Amino acid sequence: MLALGKLLELTLAGREPAEKTQLTVEGVRMRWLAEGALEVRPPEARDNGTDLLLSAGIHGNETAPIELLDELIHAIARGELKPRARILFLFGNPEAMRRGERYVEQDVNRLFNGRHEQSGGSEALRACELERLAASFFSLPDRYRLHYDLHTAIRGSKIEQFALYPWKEGRQHSRRELVRLHKAGMEAVLLQNKSSIVFSAYTYDKLDAEAFTLELGKARPFGQNQQVNLAPLKATLEQLIEGKEALVGDELDGLKLFSVAREIIKHSDAFRLNLPADIENFTVLDKGFVLAEDLADSRWVVEEEGARIIFPNPKVKNGLRAGILIVPTTGDGLV
Repeated sequence: MLALGKLLELTLAGREPAEKTQLTVEGVRMRWLAEGALEVRPPEARDNGTDLLLSAGIHGNETAPIELLDELIHAIARGELKPRARILFLFGNPEAMRRGERYVEQDVNRLFNGRHEQSGGSEALRACELERLAASFFSLPDRYRLHYDLHTAIRGSKIEQFALYPWKEGRQHSRRELVRLHKAGMEAVLLQNKSSIVFSAYTYDKLDAEAFTLELGKARPFGQNQQVNLAPLKATLEQLIEGKEALVGDELDGLKLFSVAREIIKHSDAFRLNLPADIENFTVLDKGFVLAEDLADSRWVVEEEGARIIFPNPKVKNGLRAGILIVPTTGDGLV
C-alpha cells in the first residue's frame, strides 16, 4: 500500500512522509499537504465536480470517526475505492490525538470563524491552519461543496447519532441534505439559528459548503469502538467518494428535527448547572425547572414545551457555551 495511505500512522508518529505526492494504480493522486492533511484527486476524466471535506480528530480522544477515515484512506490507497470526487481528509488536532486527550490547552472546535485570532498557542494556530486548508480546497469555482466534521460525544445520548446543521443569514437549510443524513444513520438533526465558532460553521458560513457536525456515539479509546455502528455512514461516504449515490425521494419520515431555543452561556466561576453529571444528551426537561444559575441576577428557567438539553458541560471556560436547550421543530422552510 502507498505510504500516504498510512496518514493516521504518520500523524500519530508525528512524522512527515518522504514522498509528498503519490499515485495509485488507478491514477488517483494522493498529496500530503500538512500534518494530518491529505488531498485526494481523481483522474480528470473521472472527476464528477464534487469537493468532499472529511474531518475528524478535532477532539483528539474521539477515535471512532478517526478510525473510519483511516479505513477510507486505506481503501483508496489500495485501489478498492475509486474516487470520482476530490477529497480532503483532515485529522484536526494531532497532538491531542497522540495524547488521547480531547485537547491540549484549548478546545479547537471553539476557535473557528475568527475566534483563533483572539487567542494564542498551538491550537489557535492549528485552527487557523485548518481554515486555510479548507479555504484552499474549496476555492475551485462551480463545484458542489460538502463538509462532514465527524465527532463522538463525551456523554451518552438518548439519540445516539445526530447532526448539527449550521446557520447563515439569507441561506435556507436543504431537504436533500437531510435525506442524505438520514440515510447515513443520523436519527436527528439540530437546525441551528445563529452563527457559531465550530469548524462546520466556518465552512458553511465563509466557504459556502453544505456542512455538518456529526455526532456518532460516545467517545472511546482507539480499538474500542465496536459498539459504534458506523456502517450506514461509511456506506454513504463510499458512495459519495465513488459518485454512486442514489438518493430517492425527499421524505424525512423518522428523522427528528430540532431547533435551538437558547444557549446556556457560562459567565463566571459562580456558574452552576443543576443537572446530574451523567445526564444524557436529548434528556427532556420539565417546564419550570431551574436549569442553571450564575451570578446573582442570572438564571435559566425552562419555559419551552418539550425542551431537551444537549452538550451540557459546566467545566467550559467562562464566556463559552455550557449547554444548548433545544425544542422539536418541523421541516418548514427547507428548500
